[in-house]
Amino acid sequence: MPLNRRTFLERSAAAGAGVAVAGAAAAPAAAAEAKTHGRPPKRYSFTVMGTTDLHGNVFNWDYFTDKEFDDKAHNDVGLAKISTLVSRIRKEKGRRNTLLIDAGDTIQGTQLSYYYAKVDPITAKRGPVHPMAQAMNAIGYDAAALGNHEFNYGIPVLRKFEEQCRFPLLGANALDAKTLRPAFAPYSMHRLCTPHGRDVKVAVLGLTNPGIAIWDKANVSGKMVFPGLEEQAAKWVPRLRSMGADVVIVSAHSGSSGTSSYGDQLPHIENAAGLVAEQVPGIDAILVGHAHTEIPEYRVKNKETGQDVVLSEPLKWGQRLTLFDFDLVWSKGRWTVEKVGAQVLNSNAVEEDAKIVRLLGDEHKKVVDYVNQVIGSSTAAMASAEGAYKDVPIIDLINHVQAETVKTALAGGAYAALPVVSQASCFSRSAAIPAGPVTIRDAAGLYVFENTLEARLMTGAQLKDYLEYSARYFVQTPAGAPVDPAKLTNADAIPDYNYDALYGLTYDIDIAKPAGSRIVGLSHGGKPVDPAAQFVLAVNNYRASGGGNFPHVPGAKQLWADSDEIRNTIISWVKAKGTVDPAQFASVDWRLTRDGTPVF
Repeated sequence: MPLNRRTFLERSAAAGAGVAVAGAAAAPAAAAEAKTHGRPPKRYSFTVMGTTDLHGNVFNWDYFTDKEFDDKAHNDVGLAKISTLVSRIRKEKGRRNTLLIDAGDTIQGTQLSYYYAKVDPITAKRGPVHPMAQAMNAIGYDAAALGNHEFNYGIPVLRKFEEQCRFPLLGANALDAKTLRPAFAPYSMHRLCTPHGRDVKVAVLGLTNPGIAIWDKANVSGKMVFPGLEEQAAKWVPRLRSMGADVVIVSAHSGSSGTSSYGDQLPHIENAAGLVAEQVPGIDAILVGHAHTEIPEYRVKNKETGQDVVLSEPLKWGQRLTLFDFDLVWSKGRWTVEKVGAQVLNSNAVEEDAKIVRLLGDEHKKVVDYVNQVIGSSTAAMASAEGAYKDVPIIDLINHVQAETVKTALAGGAYAALPVVSQASCFSRSAAIPAGPVTIRDAAGLYVFENTLEARLMTGAQLKDYLEYSARYFVQTPAGAPVDPAKLTNADAIPDYNYDALYGLTYDIDIAKPAGSRIVGLSHGGKPVDPAAQFVLAVNNYRASGGGNFPHVPGAKQLWADSDEIRNTIISWVKAKGTVDPAQFASVDWRLTRDGTPVF
C-alpha cells in the first residue's frame, strides 16, 4: 500500500543512504546459482502499466472542434480508452500482478480540466471532485508523478486535487522553499503477493521538472524549489533499496534528450530521464513524460553498474499505454530482477470504457454546453493553418487584444507614451474563427495554454535580437530552391509555440540567410527602429519567465502583470466588442523573403 506523507518522511529519515545498492536487471547468474541446488529457481513476473501527459483528457473528444478527436494518424485520446486497455491487461496478467502509474501533467490541457479549475472550481466550498481524480480513482491508479502543468492553476488547486486522489502524487524534487523537505511524497512502496512466500516490494520514485521554477514562477516562488532530477534520484534510490525495495521504478516528468528549453537559466536539466538512468545505480525502469513523444522501449546503460535501465514514454493524452514487463528470480534469499522489457499499446484499438463514460457523462455535458455559448460574431472567417509561416489575421487578433490590454493598463502612467509591441505564437494550426456566431470554444481555441499577460520594457536592439532568435525556427532555404511549406518550419525541432511573431513592427525574415542574420528592414511607424528606443512588449508569462530561452525578456523590467489567462482576456474582448472585424486589426507586417523576394 502507498505510504502517506508523514509515514513516508518518518521512515525515510530513519533509512540510511549508505547501504549498498542492488543493481538493476541483475542477473542471469542468479538463475544459474539457484539451479545448482537441484531445484528449479522460483520465478515471478508482473507488469507495470504507465501513462503520461494526460492533460485533462477523459474522453475521445476535442472540446475546441466540438467533435470526436482525430488526427492524421487516427489516434484516440482519453482515460476512458486507457481504462479499457488497463482492464484487459489486468484480466490477462491477474490484477494482483500489475501496477498502474502516471508521469504527470494531468490537470491542465482541455476545456474539461479548465472548467473544474476556473469555472466550477474544485477549490470552492462544497466544490466538485475533479474529473481526472474521479476517472483515475475509478481506474485504480497506484501512483502519479507531478508534472509542471500541475502548478498552472496555483498550489491550492493542486493540493485539492491531491486530496481528491486515492493514490499519491509524487515529487521527490519538489521541496518546501523554507525547510527544503519534500512538499509531496517522494515515493510510494507497493507489495505484490507471489506464490512463493515472500512478497515483491516495488518502489515508485516520482520526479518532476525543474523548469516549474521558471514557467510557474508566480505560483511557486518563495513556496517551493525544484532541484535536479539526478541529484534527488541519487539521494532516494539507495534509501529505497535499503528499505527493502526489490524493484525501483522512476516516474519522471522529464524527457530523455538531455536538453533544456530554458538554456542556462537553471543549473538543472529539463529533459534528464536518460541522465538519471545513466548516472544513478539501482534503477530498473523509468516511465518518461513531458516530451510528448512516443518511445516504446529505450535502453540506457548505467555507468556504474553496466546494467541496462529500460525507459518508455507513452504518447500524450492517453493515446498510448506503456507496459513494463518484469521477470524476477528468487536467489540468495531475495528477489532479483532478471529481465525487463517495455512496449506501448495504442488506445485507438479499443472502445471507451462504459464505466468511465457513465461516471463522467454529466461533467462532459456541462463543459460541452459551456464552450458552445455564443459570445459574439465575426465578419469574416479566420484560420491558423498558415500561421506558422504567414502573417494571418487570426494571430493578429491575439496580438491586437494583448496590445490593447497593455495600453489600457499603462494609460496615465510613466510608460503610457511608449509604443506597445506584442508577441504571439501559432499554438494550434487548426484554430479557427468562423464567419458569423463566435463561441467560447472558438475563442479559447486560439490560446490553448494557461498563460497570463505581462508588459516588459525593451529596447529596439533587444527586440531585433528577440526576432533573430525567433527566426531560427525556419529552415534555411536558398533563393530559387523549391519551397514546401510542410518542410519550411520547425528547424532543429523547434516547436510552433517557440516561434513568435511581433505585432506593431514591420520586418522581413530572409530565410536564405543563416540563423542570426535574417531580420531585414525592421521598422516602426514607417521608420527604421532606433536600437536605443524604448518599447513595451506585451508578452506571455511563459516567455517572460524564460520559457524558450528567448533573449533579454526575463531580465527586462516588468511594468505590469495580469493574473487572468490570456484566453479569458480574448473571450472578454470578443464579448465587449460584440463583433470581430479583421479589417480593424489585421495587416501583413512581416513576411518571409529570400534575397529580398517574398516567398509567398
